[in-house]
Amino acid sequence: MKQSLFTIRENVPLNARYTRLVLAGDTTAVTAPGQFVDLSLPGFFLRRPFSVCDWDDDALTLVYETVGKGTAALRELPVGALLDVLTGLGNGFDLSRAGDEPLLVGGGSGVSPMLGLARRLILAGKRPHVILGFNSREERILIEDFLALGVCPTVTTADGSFGIRGFVTEAMDLPHSFFYTCGPEAMMKAVSEKSLCSGQLSFDARMGCGFGACMGCTRKTVDGPRRVCKDGPVFDKEAILWED
Repeated sequence: MKQSLFTIRENVPLNARYTRLVLAGDTTAVTAPGQFVDLSLPGFFLRRPFSVCDWDDDALTLVYETVGKGTAALRELPVGALLDVLTGLGNGFDLSRAGDEPLLVGGGSGVSPMLGLARRLILAGKRPHVILGFNSREERILIEDFLALGVCPTVTTADGSFGIRGFVTEAMDLPHSFFYTCGPEAMMKAVSEKSLCSGQLSFDARMGCGFGACMGCTRKTVDGPRRVCKDGPVFDKEAILWED
């Protein structure tokens, strides 16, 4: 974990719901796709956790959903503003288990970390298949970014307004060697149950501290309670105890 100041380079709405935030600063603590950062926002006591969408040597890209007062305030911050950021949080996805043709499944804001994961799998010589799920065509994000990587994602929408009508599991008949998924918990459970392969799931949770001190984000696993922020957010399929 590393704490440092980042400068907002870009804070641009992608649609009414999602915004792309590019932060310039020290990214050396980010070592794996699936990790997250914790932002300190002016006027708010608790930090806000966000999955890392992508990164390079001098900038982080985040894609966040406006869901409350904190993210609404974040959306109004101008280019050039400084943010205090904790980076290098969480364990990230394990690329060594991908096999030749991994399946990446993202839903809603869970699409964001799939982009950085896809980039690094391609650099490792893998051929990822990507499925992206949204409620409607108006909520689509990052499709052009995947296309720029040479990946043509399969897109599903719950209302059928774009791509395949239904949920991401409707498109999961693609052969794959391993799966990675991030999104609503019900979606990840369905993906985990449908796939015959092993896989990893990245969980979202309300966090108090973001680095394991408060125990506020624990979930049940076969190894007992585990903290999403410290022991995750990525967990193996076989470790999860799903609650009805």
